[in-house]
Amino acid sequence: MSAESLPRQVGHPSAEEFLLTEVLQALSDPLRLDIVAVLAESDAELSCSAFHLPVTKSTSTHHFRVLREAGIVRQRYEGTARMNSLRRDDLEAVFPGLLASVLASAHRQ
Repeated sequence: MSAESLPRQVGHPSAEEFLLTEVLQALSDPLRLDIVAVLAESDAELSCSAFHLPVTKSTSTHHFRVLREAGIVRQRYEGTARMNSLRRDDLEAVFPGLLASVLASAHRQ
């Protein structure tokens, strides 16, 4: 199999590499928190283009990268689209109740 035919991969931290400060920093941005809330409600994979964010494409890419590098979302390529899913089980295992608390608080606001 040639390098051109290999599927593109996206790097993710393992659950053991999650840092509370990075997760909280990623969730502190209202736009990223909205992305996480939509993923939590959909309970499915969504492409980046499914989110109608009021920012440029490069800024949107930055926000998704921050969420991925913090371990909050998992991304994979499907063709040219990046599909996003919430790493709910991993987050719950490392920080029990954190995601539910943050989402409940965001919903109240």
